[in-house]
Amino acid sequence: MDDSPVVHESKPRLQKLAERLLFSSRWLLIPFYLGLGLSLIVLLLKFIQKISDILLNGMLADLSDVITKILSLVDLSLIANLLLMVMFTGYENFVSRFEIEGNVYRPSWMGHVDFGDIKAKLLTSIIAIASIHVLENFMNIDNTTDRELGWSLGILGVFVGAGLLLVLMQRMSPPDHH
Repeated sequence: MDDSPVVHESKPRLQKLAERLLFSSRWLLIPFYLGLGLSLIVLLLKFIQKISDILLNGMLADLSDVITKILSLVDLSLIANLLLMVMFTGYENFVSRFEIEGNVYRPSWMGHVDFGDIKAKLLTSIIAIASIHVLENFMNIDNTTDRELGWSLGILGVFVGAGLLLVLMQRMSPPDHH
């Protein structure tokens, strides 16, 4: 066993500069996360528009139409949750840690979700969203063509298959040691 101290060679100046620039480039992700935050406002406006329609016209519509509209609210909610997860996790994993005073309102999953977890959550949300669309097609079966229904089921099947493959790959990979 060699007990000699580890000698760190000095890096050339250009290499140090390149590494500093590369590391600092992570801050270029901020506009992406801010854009996702702004898109939450668009989703909120769409949610308000759809819930207003349900409240104003829901009593006059038939039950399957109301259920379809409510499913679209669930869909928007899932997409909004997904955006929030991607923003928070992406920022914490690739840019910097959130340092919020007191952390009273900090979601419990923040700081514990890694890139593999976010991929699984992302795919799970996409599967749920695709399932809602398939259910909406079934609820409106009279207005849905066989081709639309086939594509909806096919796309859902691809997402479910991808989800199963992702789970298998995560189980076969060695455990992460933080």
